[in-house]
Amino acid sequence: MPFQRFLDQLTRDVEGLEGVLLLDAEGEVAFESGVPDDRQRLIGAYQGIALAAVRRAMRRHAMGGIRYLICRYQGGQVILRPLKDGYFLVLSLVPGASLAQGLRRSAQTQEQVNVAL
Repeated sequence: MPFQRFLDQLTRDVEGLEGVLLLDAEGEVAFESGVPDDRQRLIGAYQGIALAAVRRAMRRHAMGGIRYLICRYQGGQVILRPLKDGYFLVLSLVPGASLAQGLRRSAQTQEQVNVAL
């Protein structure tokens, strides 16, 4: 399975990316790259909860699908990208990292992972 390779490449390509997680539908980490720590996993779990809430609201209002979510915090930025079969990517960027670069490269990784799933 090429998932680890995809995440490692994303980590190398995005300047200021602390870590990237590939999580399953239950919010369990399947693969990770970057700085491995419990803080990253906790961020991933909370982002999964946020994704579920946004999906419910969008279904309720017939708004279509989600391509990505961005959360900005004092300590950095998080990009969340839903994948097929309930999986999702969570990227944690340090303050000042290029959000545009993270969005562009994570979109490519999103496509690669969806094909591999």
